[in-house]
Amino acid sequence: MDHVRPHPRTGHKRLALVAAASLACAATVLLPTLNHAQAATPALTVQYKTTVTSASADEIDPWLQVVNTTTSPVDLSTVTLRYYFTADTPGSYTFQCAWAVPGCSTLTGTVVALANPTATADHYLQISFSSGSLAPGASTGELQLRLHRADWQNVNQANDYSFNAADTSYTPWSQVTAYRGGTLVWGTEPGGATPPTGSPTGTPTASPTASPSASPTGPGGGTPSAVLFDDFSYTGPNDPNLAAHDWKVRTGAGGPGVQNTWSANGISFPADAGAQGGHVMDLTATTDGTTNGTTQAEIDTVQQKFQEGTYAARVYFNDRPTTGANGDHVNETFYTITPDNSLYSEDDFEYLPNGGWGGPANSMYTTTWYSADAMDRVTQDTQASLQGWHTLVATVAGGAVTYYIDGKQVFSSSGKYYPREPMTIDFNEWFIDLPFTGARSWDQKVNWVYFAKGVAQSPTDVQNAVNGYYGAGTHFTDTVPNG
Repeated sequence: MDHVRPHPRTGHKRLALVAAASLACAATVLLPTLNHAQAATPALTVQYKTTVTSASADEIDPWLQVVNTTTSPVDLSTVTLRYYFTADTPGSYTFQCAWAVPGCSTLTGTVVALANPTATADHYLQISFSSGSLAPGASTGELQLRLHRADWQNVNQANDYSFNAADTSYTPWSQVTAYRGGTLVWGTEPGGATPPTGSPTGTPTASPTASPSASPTGPGGGTPSAVLFDDFSYTGPNDPNLAAHDWKVRTGAGGPGVQNTWSANGISFPADAGAQGGHVMDLTATTDGTTNGTTQAEIDTVQQKFQEGTYAARVYFNDRPTTGANGDHVNETFYTITPDNSLYSEDDFEYLPNGGWGGPANSMYTTTWYSADAMDRVTQDTQASLQGWHTLVATVAGGAVTYYIDGKQVFSSSGKYYPREPMTIDFNEWFIDLPFTGARSWDQKVNWVYFAKGVAQSPTDVQNAVNGYYGAGTHFTDTVPNG
């Protein structure tokens, strides 16, 4: 099953006209304060890069980061950015947010005609934020923006004021301007205006954090109408009991990560003294830095039959590879998903020990999806090392999906993001990219998985139920009806 990750697919394929993606992420990425020969004390610095460097292209891809260079928090709702371009020929433009650390749902893009056009700018794309706060020295993280003609005719970037083909990594760029409360605080406008000396600084506000809230027990318990429990007492990926118990080891084609590298060799069931019951399921991803030398691991339930209820697993995450050099952008997961259709549903725990997608290391993304095609989802990045064993619980009940790590609530979503059809239960370990050569392997271990249908159980109730199965010598039970 093709797990859709919270990041756009690589390459620059023409996108359908879709609504802006939704990603609510409260974590703050801290960066060093940058100094520039701009205003004496610029309130903000805009860093720019592009992944579409050709003059003629089917879309403009300005990727931006905004850095607070003051000593006080900055309210992002007062901030706007402008990317200047020439329309060349008449026609309307469409803005899309492909990915944004603070959340695509917090961004609005508007194309505006300049009152006083120049040879390199007769329009600008204005980006505004609906909410958020930037701590001193902090960055918004990546804002991956896309702009194209509504008729998909090619654009000519060569005469666009804000375009710079040389900036393929983030660089402070004064030809993308920033404003606070309508006042220019960074960059130079096409007409030559620059920020005044002594730009305004932020006023103190409470900045968001991504630390788990103190909610050690979670929702109240209840008696489930059906349950799944499995402690993964199998001999290997070809054990016939795996299929009999509704599991399928993924092999062969597709993504995410390094395409077409899924291998049954990545699934094993070794003894483990640190595990409850003394054994685990191990997912192993290996690479030598080449596609041909890479294998990734995934296992899924076959039946799409899990919707409202409580999902839980005890998972061992690794911050370092089992063998070889560290540094891979690897993803260690527990999630539920449906096929990509009009009722698409997906709920994720995704741990990125070395970061990825433009985010920091030691990031646990808890994400609830509405549409894979539109990249429409809400998420929370909880930043902390999760090396070792952790109990993950997600409840789907009462119109809300709530995520817990070791008994502490870290995120909750509701509204349209509530799962709309039954899902499968899945685990995988995969590489986001291959940044260097050399043999290495990564392991994620799963002690047990549990599902209680129709109830929102607390993490304590989950552990009590699991202890009951171990105490009774029950390795597997599944009373959840198919369909």
